Formats: sequence, C-alpha cells, structure tokens
Amino acid sequence: MRQIPVDTSAATLMIAQPPQKKIANRQTGQLAVDRDSGETLWTMDVLFVMNGSADVVTVAVPEPGVSGELAMGTPVALTGLIARPWENEFNGQKRHGISFRAVAVTSLVETAAKPKAA
Repeated sequence: MRQIPVDTSAATLMIAQPPQKKIANRQTGQLAVDRDSGETLWTMDVLFVMNGSADVVTVAVPEPGVSGELAMGTPVALTGLIARPWENEFNGQKRHGISFRAVAVTSLVETAAKPKAA
C-alpha cells in the first residue's frame, strides 16, 4: 500500500476532538488494533492550519504514541504522519479517500505552566 509522508513543519496543529479508541466493528464494539504491534489504535480530529487555510483531519495513532493532555484546542506535534489513499467497494458502490496515521501525537502545552517546587 502506498504511504505518503506528510510534512507538518510549516503547519499549526491542534486537537479539534479529543482521542477516542478506534472501533473496528460498530456492531460488536471490537476495537481496532495495529496489525504489526497489536496495540489499540486511537483516533482524534486534528485542525491542520497552513497558508491561511484550515482543514480538520482524523488521525489514527497507536496507544503508546498518545501523550500529554489532549483536550480540544491543545497545540500538538504529530510524529511520523503519513497519508494513505484507499478505495473499496461495498454493496456495489465504490468509495475512496485518504486516511492519516501517525506514530505519535504529543501535546505542546508547556509543563512549566504548572507551579514549581521551591
């Protein structure tokens, strides 16, 4: 499958919807897992702002790669972000799109904002 690396160095990224466990089968409630590591996948909507334009993309991240407080509006960094084009056919209808996957999502909120011990 094709994987296209996404350069986020010139973009501003922030959480639009907090992380949730990714569901593989809505009927059974089965969680989605990474095929290689077996780790549970999480999804979150990320606001991607660049060149005066903004888009919200849903990004999947393995559970160990989700770190820091990721509430709505939190600025984040995405490590190893890739885009994967996909296409499938269901009930005779062809569908296609792009899915996004990252190795890690990290909060950029300074931990220094917390009071320091004297």
